[in-house]
Amino acid sequence: MAPSIQTASPTKKPLSVGTALPYATRTAMHLKGLVPSAVEDFSAQEARAREQLRSKGTDLEKYIFLSWLRNTNLNLFYRLVLGNLKEIAPIIYTPTVGQACQEFSHIYPFLAPPNAVDGLYVPLNEVDNIGEIIQNYKESIPEGDVPEITVITDGSRILGLGDLGMNGMGIPVGKLQLYVAAAGLDPRRCLPIVLDFGTDNPKYLEDPLYLGIRQKRPDDAEFYAATEKVLTGLTTAFPEIFIQFEDFNTPHAFGLLEQWRDRILCFNDDIQGTGSVILAGFISAIKLAGIPAKDQRVLFVGAGSAGVGVAKQLVDYLVIEHKIPEEQAKAMFWFVDSRGVITANRGDTLADHKVYFARTDNGDTQCKNLEETLEYVKPTALIGL
Repeated sequence: MAPSIQTASPTKKPLSVGTALPYATRTAMHLKGLVPSAVEDFSAQEARAREQLRSKGTDLEKYIFLSWLRNTNLNLFYRLVLGNLKEIAPIIYTPTVGQACQEFSHIYPFLAPPNAVDGLYVPLNEVDNIGEIIQNYKESIPEGDVPEITVITDGSRILGLGDLGMNGMGIPVGKLQLYVAAAGLDPRRCLPIVLDFGTDNPKYLEDPLYLGIRQKRPDDAEFYAATEKVLTGLTTAFPEIFIQFEDFNTPHAFGLLEQWRDRILCFNDDIQGTGSVILAGFISAIKLAGIPAKDQRVLFVGAGSAGVGVAKQLVDYLVIEHKIPEEQAKAMFWFVDSRGVITANRGDTLADHKVYFARTDNGDTQCKNLEETLEYVKPTALIGL
């Protein structure tokens, strides 16, 4: 068995320089003879890592390599990412992270050394012990590295892949890596969390290698009670933490945001993050189109949490900036889902989040698809989410 090298005490920030460790430091740390003799600069380390990355045959293999590198040499990982962001971003996040999530239980042991802490896994049957879980996390990190931001998911609606259960952990991990690379966040202050509340996906319930709890998802009452315990414990331990809700199913995405937005520092990326980007484009488009804001007719293709959340932000913009009454602003929006244009008299039971934009001025007209809706609405703007 290879010797285990402890590079720092648990209360001090660990050295993460690998083969760049100077001779004097190696001597002081009793590493002489336990590592190769060459002392390299960081550019040589980066060249070697880039060579290994590009030697991998598939993007999933590249994802696994990069995850291991991040968990063993954080400095080198981000040096490699920042120097090759265009090449690496699609690997550590979309589209490769989707496949990584689908295969997460199968590749998990190869993403980091044994017992490496890369986030919190909170099972439904352990929410009453959230204080103990958080304390375990505190004891696993260097003193002073208090998390400033968490991305939290329950894996119920991962990208366009559906319910992946605990396997959805790849999304918080990946999103925080992008924040570090693009926004300069301190990676030691980022905390990925997955709420392992079960899955309704039979593929994973029947997978002998699935690492999450093997049960169906809880009903709404149990879900909200469990998340209350987790979020209360989290904000009690870290009062200033910023919480990003990510990839919850649509009803819970809206429900959690409504329940917590006025109580803690939080936002929902799918509803609000996407909305802020599209709003910026919408503002510029109105100026360029030459069509007054009050005459816009906006058609959304897709009526999930992202689409409805974006539309509500656009309504707020029209009300606040253009002084258009809310009901008039709301009437400027149409939605098409898998059953056609959303109307109040379509004959099906609408999800709660769809009711706000359901049309009541359509009479007997029911458009069954996008083509019919385009002809009927004649939109000035088409947004697909």
